[in-house]
Amino acid sequence: MSPSNPLLDFTGLPRFAAITSTHIQPAIEMLIAEADATAERLITDERTPTWQNFATPLDDAHERLARAWGIVSHLNGVANSAALREAYNSMLPAVTQYWTGVSQNLALYNKYKMIHQYALQTVASQLTSTQQQALENELRDFRLGGAELSDEKKMRYQAWQEELSTLMSTFNDNVLDATNAFAYVVTDEAELAGLPDDAKAAALETAHKEGLKGWKFTLHAPSYSPIMQYADSQQLREKLYRAYVTRGSELGADPKWDNSSVITRILWLRAESARLLGFANFAELSVATKMADTPAEVIDFLSTMAARAKPFAVSDWAELTAFAKHEFKMEVVNAWDVAYLSEKLREQRYAFSDLEVKKYFPESQVLAGLFRVVETIYGVKMTEASADSWHADARFFDVRNQDGSLVGQFYLDLFARDAKRGGAWMDDAINRRRLVGGIQHPVAFLTCNFSPPVGEKPAVFTHDEVITLFHEFGHGLHQLLTEVDELGVSGISGVEWDAVELPSQFMENFCWEWAVLKHMTRHVDTGEPLPRALFDKMIAAKNFQAGMGFMRQIEFALFDMRLHGDFDLASSSPLQLLDAVRREVAVIPAAPFNRMPHTFGHIFGGGYAAGYYSYKWAEVLSADAYAAFEESTSAADIVADVGVLNATTGARFRREVLARGGSRPALESFIAFRGRKPEIDALLRHNGMKLAA
Repeated sequence: MSPSNPLLDFTGLPRFAAITSTHIQPAIEMLIAEADATAERLITDERTPTWQNFATPLDDAHERLARAWGIVSHLNGVANSAALREAYNSMLPAVTQYWTGVSQNLALYNKYKMIHQYALQTVASQLTSTQQQALENELRDFRLGGAELSDEKKMRYQAWQEELSTLMSTFNDNVLDATNAFAYVVTDEAELAGLPDDAKAAALETAHKEGLKGWKFTLHAPSYSPIMQYADSQQLREKLYRAYVTRGSELGADPKWDNSSVITRILWLRAESARLLGFANFAELSVATKMADTPAEVIDFLSTMAARAKPFAVSDWAELTAFAKHEFKMEVVNAWDVAYLSEKLREQRYAFSDLEVKKYFPESQVLAGLFRVVETIYGVKMTEASADSWHADARFFDVRNQDGSLVGQFYLDLFARDAKRGGAWMDDAINRRRLVGGIQHPVAFLTCNFSPPVGEKPAVFTHDEVITLFHEFGHGLHQLLTEVDELGVSGISGVEWDAVELPSQFMENFCWEWAVLKHMTRHVDTGEPLPRALFDKMIAAKNFQAGMGFMRQIEFALFDMRLHGDFDLASSSPLQLLDAVRREVAVIPAAPFNRMPHTFGHIFGGGYAAGYYSYKWAEVLSADAYAAFEESTSAADIVADVGVLNATTGARFRREVLARGGSRPALESFIAFRGRKPEIDALLRHNGMKLAA
């Protein structure tokens, strides 16, 4: 019989249809109490601690709490409501306090050290290599969590962590609320000149649902992006751009959503917490769990990449400004003009537009093409199944081996909604582990914010959105194809943060292969597949403005690392630092009112603080890994119409990278797959940049 509180039911998949906000507090309080009691029992157990009698039962208790809170956090991100937000935020301090308390528990820390020592001394109790890696991570996390601090410092550290968790949630809430609050209704269709029909239809439908006349536009990506890319009206573009880049700031629509003080306090708390643990700054603390050894190594990496990419970015910008002057008589290119002019330049040079390409990517065909790639290279099969979900748009799938055995399952929630935070992400619902009764199969959440279907037509995706879907699916495969039996290093758990983007960015490359796209495209009106001539134009334009895009990521990463490094809040502000970074690496002049940090959720509302560089760091790994598929492509593969979808290479990538999870250092997994350390050449080649000093 299932528990009356669905958050306490761990017998299978989450019972989303039964969960309400009233279930959250009693369930989480009970699970915290149970975990506390388990820890206390294990601490007082006089037996010599082993993995089996200590680590496993503690994992059991912690997994229950983590799974329940993970469901609550997921719902807060995809089905946000006033009641749910209140319940989530009311329990967030208690959850943070519990986990911080665990990491500071000297008695638990000593028990883990005893397991380590006993395993070294007694052959019969030796740990598996996976258990050893999990144990090393535990010992490291106790040290970094403050277990060796004095009682007074522990109390201070714990209070700071609780405040940090609350502030990060507040940051995200402010961004979501500020985004949802903006609306612009156009009543004169002439103002929408240049806008694609599907974007106008979506805006018309949105207005109609609310009883409004005209076309309603918002700051959610499916509504905002087409305006910036296609609207002929410079005034319309500027209006939405200003609203978009001032969200959550002192320049925004409402001061109650201003993240300025939130950012300042987050930075202070992180810096002081790091110093309390013996680090010079938060950046040093951050890289202690990553592949990079020091913040200086990261800065050097980013500076090297910037030096190689900037000449290409400068050339991109010069070309765009010259085009603007010649074709549009524009002496100054403003930030709200860049996407529009870039689309016009691309159309002129390559004779196609994103709008033309988008019509070939209906949802059903894209998913079928994605599944074909994964099934071909990894030897698995994906089939839609049924499960409770949080919204009618969310779908559910099984992943099975060729023999029919279950590998894992995933939820797929593709479309933007007001109650859903922006962006795209993967998160774990259930992690794989070995239990007494057998394997507990992994389950993942895959979330995007694409344009939903309009009227009777299916949803269609831009090529960039297809790339985003492949990216998130790569994260999902890292979670789902793990073969690790220990919870702490299964799937993405225990993987260094600057390596976790390897499987996701690796998957993006398949979106540029003819052997892939010809099977995953069908014109939404005619049913015809993508013409080879149009694909060739896409390939020719693949690295269009790659230099500017490359430098934008470098700008974000340098800002993040320096902000969390030796940056002095007392003598400067984050915006002043951002200006300094932009003077060094940016080629596109920023609007003076741009408040990018105020919506930079990766570092202020998520886990990428002093880690945003991971995207570029892991891109080196992913490009080099993909090069192995390119190198293994044979004439027979081309004749067989599989191209780079080489099953032998795919099986090796699955075995050495995806299956291993965090059970060994990411560099070891990469070398086991590639046969050597990563090299930068493939990344520069894929971006159309020659290797040059």
